Amino acid sequence: MQYRRMMIAGATYFFTVNLADRSRRLLVEQVADLREVVRRVRQAHPFEILAWCVLPEHLHAVWTLPPGDADYAMRWTLIKAGFSRCVVKDEYIRDSRLLKGERGIWQRRYWEHVIRDDRDLERHIDYTHFNPVKHGYVQAVREWPYSSFHAHVRKGWLSEDWGCTEVPDGDFGEHRRLG
Repeated sequence: MQYRRMMIAGATYFFTVNLADRSRRLLVEQVADLREVVRRVRQAHPFEILAWCVLPEHLHAVWTLPPGDADYAMRWTLIKAGFSRCVVKDEYIRDSRLLKGERGIWQRRYWEHVIRDDRDLERHIDYTHFNPVKHGYVQAVREWPYSSFHAHVRKGWLSEDWGCTEVPDGDFGEHRRLG
């Protein structure tokens, strides 16, 4: 069966991308390398980052591609390959990957979702920013340094205490009050 993805030129997408070994912390240990690779890919193949959160073993991102361009797959391939070149070759590599000359840093596939409307966009940005709290890395969104949340606060889009008194529903629905 062929894997199918929605590819709509100029669309906004939500992504989840995982390391192959979910026990590793490479993404935060080498976050400067990841940022530099993303910067270079964006320079060569522009896209707008609406939200991004890097966790130790996975990341979430919300991107908008330029009009007439639907090739997020190429961008992820370049980001994953560029980051992999920054990582010391000490990971376990399955035989199937060895035969293809692949590293064992990333899961081959990733999750993508086409953003349908403004409410869907808001829910996915909220999910992205709240993820470090959801996974128990921090008690408050503002405590996680590897997130676009801080840029949203600087721009006045979110308050510094966002996520401290309300939690996005698990189904990306409305916010629930804590306590």
